[in-house]
Order: sequence, then C-alpha cells, then structure tokens
Amino acid sequence: MLAGHITAPGRIELIEVEEPRLPERTSHASLPGEIIFQPELACLCGSDIPFFEHSDEIPPPEIGHSLHEMIGRVVAANGSRFRPGERVLAVPVNQCGLFERFLVSEERAIPLDPRVPDEQAVLAQPLGTVIYALRKLPEIIDRVVAVVGQGPIGHLFNAALCNLGAREVVAIDRLASRVELSRATGATAVVCTDQQCPVEAVGRLTDERMADIVVEAVGHGDEAFNLCAELCGHAGRILYFGVPPVTIDGLRWRDVFFKNLTVHTSVNPDFGCDFPLAMRWIAEKRVNVAPLVTHRFPLSQIQTAFETFRDRREMTLKVLVDFPCGRSG
Repeated sequence: MLAGHITAPGRIELIEVEEPRLPERTSHASLPGEIIFQPELACLCGSDIPFFEHSDEIPPPEIGHSLHEMIGRVVAANGSRFRPGERVLAVPVNQCGLFERFLVSEERAIPLDPRVPDEQAVLAQPLGTVIYALRKLPEIIDRVVAVVGQGPIGHLFNAALCNLGAREVVAIDRLASRVELSRATGATAVVCTDQQCPVEAVGRLTDERMADIVVEAVGHGDEAFNLCAELCGHAGRILYFGVPPVTIDGLRWRDVFFKNLTVHTSVNPDFGCDFPLAMRWIAEKRVNVAPLVTHRFPLSQIQTAFETFRDRREMTLKVLVDFPCGRSG
C-alpha cells in the first residue's frame, strides 16, 4: 500500500509500505479496541506544513507525515465500538495519517452522520478543535470578538462565534481575498490589515473599548500575539489557538500584565464531545462549512496539493485529498 514520505523540505513522495496488522484482542475487555482505518477523503491543515517544510521547531518527519483530518471506512476491528464497513472520522496519532490504511484506537474515531456530504464531514475535525477551544471561555453571548487570521480555522471561528451569540465578530487578515469570505462565514465586520490599521478599526467599532475576546488563529512563523494584546480591552481574553513557535521574540508581556488580560491555549480536543458536536452542527446546518472547500486533488497529486495549500494559490482555503478507495478516488 502507499504512504507519504517527506524526503526533503517541500518535497513529498508516495512509497510502498507494509499493510498494518490488527493485534489480537487481549483479555482486558475494559481497554479500548483498535481499528484498521482506510481513508477515503482528507484535507490539509496548517499544522501539516511544518512537517512538509522540515521546520526546526518540530521533530523530523516520519513516514506517514503529515495528514490528520480525514474520513473513511473501518476495514477491521477488535473492539466493540465499530464493525468492518462502518464509515467514520478518525484522527491518527501525531498526524501520521498519510497511509492508505493505518491502525488507530477506536477511541480516536467517531461515526459519520449520513446527512452530511463527505466534503463537509471531513471538516468536523477542524470544527471540533474550534469548539473545544471556545468551551474554555466563560462567556461569548453579547461579547465583541476579534478573530485574527482568516484561514480555514479563522472562518470556522467566525461561524462558531456567530452560532454561540457573539455581538460582534470582527474578522482580521492581511489578505483581502480571505476577508472577502468572512461575512459569509459569520463575521459582522472585516478588516484587511493591508488597507487599514486593525487596532484603529476595532477602536472605532467599539468606541475605543476594544474587544472582549481576541482569537489568535495564525500561529507558526506568522504568529500575532502582540497584535492580539493591542486589540484586547482591559480585562479581556486572548484565545491563542494557532500553534506557536517555540519562542516568540519581542513578546510584549507587559501589555498583557497591565491590561489584566487572561490568555487561554487549546490543544487535544475531546473525542467524546467536540468532534461529535461539530458533526451535529454541520448536519443540522447550524454552521455552513461548504464555502471553505476550494481545491481537491487525488492522492497521486499530493505534492501539488501541499504546494497549493502552503503557497495559498488561487485563494486557497481547504485543500481536499481523495484516496484511491474513496468515492471520488
């Protein structure tokens, strides 16, 4: 079977590897079982790019890096939750999911909702991470929230915040092409930082009170922590969602200190709550994730898929990857 192998910075190939084997079930029935999962459709995430580029801030990529947002079918199971043939959303450990089939705990999978089209069901994974992050905040109803970064995650924050009753959702990004979509995903105001100062814009919108909550949805090499601190009003909250670099040079922590800000972080959602709730929101049309899908490639074009996503070509947001066994593969 095929697997992804990042052989150099910015270079990924498909290689042949051995099929996974399902272990025999032990006598400890209380322990979770495992499944062999066969991806049918996946999508790229910003956290896959550091592996693709051989970032010094993460361990060297392994075979199978990097893919973790995916839906597919259970091929074999030794537990009680799933049977062969069932379609599920599954999340591999450490983002090592670029295989035609792989072994994963049954606790890292949830059933698909038959009401949801595949290209939307796969987005329940990133939406679930957003829901998990927002559960850390004590109040959202009637709050002014600024979302810094209008990539796929930023747009999902717009939709979720709108759904949860925020008074204002201010979408902020330097790319005009990205904020053009923001109102369609739930933003009440948009700011392109190449055209206006975001601090001045949020100040005008709030009569200089600034935002109650600021979401950092950028991360990695383009993190925007200092901007988030500027956008926050006194005693506000920063929800730092974007994966940060190991260190942030020039961090203005005194701004955080004297404003009495609270900083929340978020990683590793709850499989029992967050992903199922995300799937339900999509199925019940509480949020519309369809506009986020902009590109789709077969697995055989994985190099082009990664380059398109990394380089933000042609107003790229979510890049889907069809596996050979999938309905469109």
